[in-house]
This record gives sequence, structure tokens and C-alpha cells, in this order.
Amino acid sequence: MRHHGPGSARGVRAVLDAERPAAVLIEGPAEADALAELAGDPGMRPPVALLAHAVDDPGRAAFWPMAEFSPEWVAIRWALDRGAAVRFVDLPAAHTLAADPTWEDGEEAAGDGVPIDPVAELAGAAGYEDAERWWEDVVELRGDGDPAAPFLALAEAMGALREVYGHGGHPRDPVREAYMRLRLREARKEFGDSVAVVCGAWHVPALALRTTVAADRALLKGLPKVRTEATWVPWTHRRLARRSGYGAGIDAPGWYRHLFTAPDRPVERWMTEVAGLLRAEDHPVSSAHVIEAVRLAESLAALRGRPRPGLDETTDAVRAVLCDGSDVPLALVRDRLVVGDVLGEVPDGAPAVPLQRDLSRRQRSLRLKPEAEERELALDLRKETDGDRSRLLHRLRLLGVPWGEPVAGRTGTGTFRETWRLRWEPELHVRVAEAGVWGTTVEAAATARVTARALTTGDSAGATGPAAFPRPATATGPAASTGPAASPRPAAPVRPIVPGGPAAPLTLADVAVLVEDCLLAGLTRALPVVMRALADRAALDGDVVHLARALPALARALRYGDVRGTDAAALGEVAAGIAERICVGLPPACAGLGADAAASLRERIDEVHQALGLLPDATGIRERWAGVLHRIAAHDRVPGLLRGRAARLLLDEERIPDDGAALLMSRALSPGTPPSDAAA
Repeated sequence: MRHHGPGSARGVRAVLDAERPAAVLIEGPAEADALAELAGDPGMRPPVALLAHAVDDPGRAAFWPMAEFSPEWVAIRWALDRGAAVRFVDLPAAHTLAADPTWEDGEEAAGDGVPIDPVAELAGAAGYEDAERWWEDVVELRGDGDPAAPFLALAEAMGALREVYGHGGHPRDPVREAYMRLRLREARKEFGDSVAVVCGAWHVPALALRTTVAADRALLKGLPKVRTEATWVPWTHRRLARRSGYGAGIDAPGWYRHLFTAPDRPVERWMTEVAGLLRAEDHPVSSAHVIEAVRLAESLAALRGRPRPGLDETTDAVRAVLCDGSDVPLALVRDRLVVGDVLGEVPDGAPAVPLQRDLSRRQRSLRLKPEAEERELALDLRKETDGDRSRLLHRLRLLGVPWGEPVAGRTGTGTFRETWRLRWEPELHVRVAEAGVWGTTVEAAATARVTARALTTGDSAGATGPAAFPRPATATGPAASTGPAASPRPAAPVRPIVPGGPAAPLTLADVAVLVEDCLLAGLTRALPVVMRALADRAALDGDVVHLARALPALARALRYGDVRGTDAAALGEVAAGIAERICVGLPPACAGLGADAAASLRERIDEVHQALGLLPDATGIRERWAGVLHRIAAHDRVPGLLRGRAARLLLDEERIPDDGAALLMSRALSPGTPPSDAAA
């Protein structure tokens, strides 16, 4: 079968109904045996994925995604509904995650090492240039008939291909198939011949191969192994899409789900869905448009020799009739319907690390449901619930779980407002598992991680491990290729890449930002540790640029402290001391700079000027700062860019009269001043 194909899924269900096996064996990690029963829970809604991760290194993880139209999912649910046994027969994740990552990469390869594309080979033999189109015509768009016929034909075709190109062309295939054969033997001892195996077509010849138990066990001898844990996690249609980087992905998850769930008239129902979407976006679409679009799709299918309209035909009809030939509304259709933002659900009974359970509780209590579709959330921090939501999102960011991204608010500029852009990605489950080493609750874990990070502010850059703030994981494709050839090949896991390497020591500005983060996240227990680190770093750092970079974050943090009710008295003392040192060191630092250095320092001057306006009870410091700007504006050795900026800031605050500004400008424009400096 194909791992994500509605035609394959319907065929699997039909064959199971006809044969009624006592046991169903499914290509998937053996650890999932203990999780199979959860697939029958009413709270489980696909798309979902099996997630396995190394216990001692949660970043080493892999996903096995399944959608409603995935044959594996259909087989699992069929077995659970009818009391048949469910077994997962692929190589355990304990070996997969312990192996060299290069073992997972690549495509099927011929005996001479040249990669092959099995479906492309079959499509070419049938006279098709597009392998994906061939697969749709042969399997996905087939009408009624013998449900077993495609499987028998594919098994025969794959056997012929493997005779030509060699058995187990992929480096991992012989090992995986040896394990599958061992599991198949075990099932046949228990259930006799009443056993069905649901696997990628490429493996069928290997499972029928006559080998000995000793030979298969020899292939498995000495494989590396790690302790693993497995669970179900929600997945999304967007992550099933090939463009997301998932190697066994498909182009149109939403379209395939429609084909699988539409009881009849799939084209008519699809056009009706498209019309509803366009109408909701104020695009004029009538029932007559829908009728004509259906007729056009059917006519195109007939002209192109296809058994029924496929995605190409329906898309062409939608563009021509419903979108008036424009690709702008068509892009909306592709994004919302052809791909879609469906997010699966997993019941509370699924295994999870304690941190994940605490996060789930917080999400429910704060009414923050994880959603695949991006949305904006406006918060008023004066409200208790919104304040708690803000703290949760900030704490997750500190843990490397970027569920929310702060954006500029659209409803005001006060410090009591925040706007977040939320989007839940499946990989965040791995990030939560990784963050679980810091604590069992979100608050405790964030406190521990920030505290550890603050203690890496020394001069040594050798800090590694959890103290580093890793970037969000990205997903690589599985061993299957990204093209149509992925269809019959194993749905190898989607493996996150977890960045490693040493954590660089924090600069003074970094520590200042960490203080701000602590206040935003409400980490009162971590704040004293971070404040001590800030004071120590500020006392040792004499670089004016470093001081200028740190002050804005401290000024913002002082204002956040006011809004959130945080005692920030100690922070005010540190900020005042840094401001004093900037006033002392800035004038000499401005002399003799080149153009690039002057441009960079100008940005720092602007930031300091704005930050001083935020400091409470800082009248004396602001007066001293005005004196510093006077000195810079009048100093001939200071680059013109800085002199001009200082004069402008003084003029805007009415600290120099108009004729004083005119005098400064006349000096800058005197014949003896180089033109570039005068213009600056």
C-alpha cells in the first residue's frame, strides 16, 4: 500500500472485511504495541503520530504520522473494532534512534548504488511521465472492483523491480525486513495463517522471501540500542504535506481526506466546499458556478483519459470557473482545503512526560487550545487570566518551546497590552520532552533553566548541555524520497534535528534581556540569581557599547515590573548605575570613529535616549545625559552623524534654541568641513 493514500486505505479496509484476519501486523516501531489500544479511544482524532524518543536524550526522536486516510490507521481501527490483535512489526525505535543518522538517509538504491524510484519505474513502464499521476489513476481514483487486485499487482511489480535492482537496496532495508520476518513468524505461530500484514509495497517481496530464523537474527546481532519511550501526539495536515519536508509526504492532504470521507459524488461535494470557502471570503460564487465547475472537471478528465477527475482537473476547473482565472483566490483554496490546517487530538490517557501533563492542564485552565492554524491573541495584562496566559507563553519560550511569538500590538501602545501569534507544530512535543529534564511543571522547569543559563555568564565558553538554549527543531524527511517514489516505500520516521554545541557566555546585554524575560515570565525565584549575575557583569564590563546595549532591556523591565506588580527596586539601582557609566564613557568613545562604527553607535545613542525616558525618578540622570549630548554636538572630533543626531535630540526636547541649532549647522556646513561629514 501507500502510506498516505485514500485508495490504498479503502482497499485495505475492503480486503480486511473480506478476509477477517485474527491478527493485523502493521509497519511501525515495535514499541507501539502497547499504544495500539489508545487508537480506539473516543478522544483520539487523526491526524496523529507515534512519537518515540530516547529517554536520556529526548532530542533524539522520531515521528510516524498517520492520517484518517492512512492505510495503517484504517487497519488499526478495523482490528480494534473487531477484536483482532494488533502488532507493530518494524524495527524497534530503540535501534532506530541509536543508529548513525546517515543510516536513515537516502533512497532505495540499485546494486551499483544508483538511487531508484520504484513508482517512477512503474509509471515509466506504463507510459507516464508523472509518477504521482500514474499512482492516482491506478490506485487512488479506481472505481469499484476487486479490492485485492491493486495489491496483488503491486506485489508482483515490486518483486520484478527487486529482482532487477537487488533486494534491500537501502542500507537499512535488510535489517528492517529481517525483523519483520521474525515478527511475522511469531504471529503465525500464535494465529496460524489468519494474519494480514499492512506495509509499504517495496517490502512485500522481502516478507515472502524464504530465509532461516538464524539468518535473520544474524542481521540483527550487535545493533546499537538506547532506552526509549513512545506515545501518540497530535499531527497536522500541513505537516503531512510534502512541502513541509516530510519525505513520505503528499501534495494534498486535505484533498485526500475528502476523497476518503466523501460517501458519494466527491467532485460535486468538493466544489461545494470550495464555493463555501470563497463565499466566506466575499468572493461571488453561485450554484451555477458549482455546476459548471463540476462539468468542466469531468470533461477535462475525459479529455485526458483519466478514470475520474483528479486534483489537477478539479483545480483547473476551480481556477477557470470559481476564481475567474485568478490564482489569488486559488491560493486560498490550496492553503485552506487542498492542504488544510486540521490538527489531530490525543486522549489524556496517552503516555506523556510530567511537563507535558502540566502544560496540558495549564492550557485547559487558561482556555488556550493548541491549534495548527496561526492566530493572533491580544492580552490585557491587567486581567488575571490574560496575565497568566502571558506568563505561560513567556515561560515556554524560555524553555525552547516557541508556541507563541510576540508581535507588535494593534490595539494600543501601553505596557499592559501584549499581542501573540500562536501556532502549534507537532515538533513542539519533542521540545517539551527535552525541556522535561528541567522540571515537572512549566514554572519550575523555566526557573531551573534560566538559573542555569545565568550561571554561564563567566568568561568560559565551555558550557554545554541543558544550559544552552537550543533553537527550535526542524523536521527532516524520512528515508523515503521527497518525490512520488515515497508512495510504496517505508514510512520511516520524521527525525528532528536538535542543534548541539557549546553555549556561548552571556554578554551584559544578554543578561539584561534575561532579567526582562524573568519579569515577563513571572519567575520570581530565578530573578535574584539573574540580578546577581547582572550586577557582577555590569561591574566588570567597561565597554560603553555593551552598557548601551544593556540599558534598554533594563528600562523596559522596570516598566514591566510596574504593570505586573513585581518589586524591581534592585533592578532600578543597577540601571541607574549603568546609565551613569554611559554618561561618563560615551563622549570619549565617540571620537575618531569611522562611518560604520559611527552608524552603529548612533543606534545605541537613540536606544539610550529612549531608555532614559522610561527610567522612574531619573531626572538627575536625564539632565546629565543632556550635558553629554551637548558635548557630543559641539566636539569637532566626533563624526558628523553623531554630532547631528545629538543636536536633533536636544532640539526636539527644546534643550537648545533654534538659533543654537542654526549655529551648529553653520559650523557643519562651513567651507573647511569635508562634504560627506557635513552632510552626515
